[in-house]
Amino acid sequence: MKARFIPILLLLVAPAAVGCSIQQPAVAPAMAETAPQPLPFKGRLADGDAGAVPPAVAMSHSSNSTVTFSYREELTHDDYHIPLIVSALDPVTYVGAPMGDLGVTAFASLSITDGDRVLGDYTAKVHISKSYSLYSEPTHRAVEQAARLAVREKIDQKLYRDAGRLAAAVAESGQPAAPPVSDRSAISGQSAVSGQPAISGQSATYDQSALPPMSIQPAASAAYK
Repeated sequence: MKARFIPILLLLVAPAAVGCSIQQPAVAPAMAETAPQPLPFKGRLADGDAGAVPPAVAMSHSSNSTVTFSYREELTHDDYHIPLIVSALDPVTYVGAPMGDLGVTAFASLSITDGDRVLGDYTAKVHISKSYSLYSEPTHRAVEQAARLAVREKIDQKLYRDAGRLAAAVAESGQPAAPPVSDRSAISGQSAVSGQPAISGQSATYDQSALPPMSIQPAASAAYK
């Protein structure tokens, strides 16, 4: 009696054991390498959604800055589904085996400019996929959000590594250019020719002693017939 009962018990327990071995624990989201922090300069968002930018850009926003941020995100879906006929005939399907994956690839680009000068260009690409089974299925929205957060984190890490160079470039581009010689003479209130103060409404006087001597020759007498 016991010899017959043990094989039957093993047959009943085997599917549960298989199900436990197939089901995988949920993967915890990766922790950010660096806590979000602002950049060492301010900038205004010229292109992009203010509510959907990397944290470093959001924390460095200023509407009065001459530096501009241009941010774009693109999402593509690449889902994978096991054919239904295969899943229906596979016994592991009914114990929680994956029936496919929901995949999203996020591509992001960030450009930082000051006028016509490009201070930095950054791109990042991330692929996120989550499997679904007969008993649980993540939403496309959840997978998209995970991809967006991951690609923004990558952009932030690139910005933090390049923060020193960006700060120097912004400081350099913020210095006013030296005015031309004519503009400097007008600002100083001196005549560009004589170096003397220019007085409004009067003609400039010249130091004749500084002029080269001129030779004056008598005019030839006219000959009359």
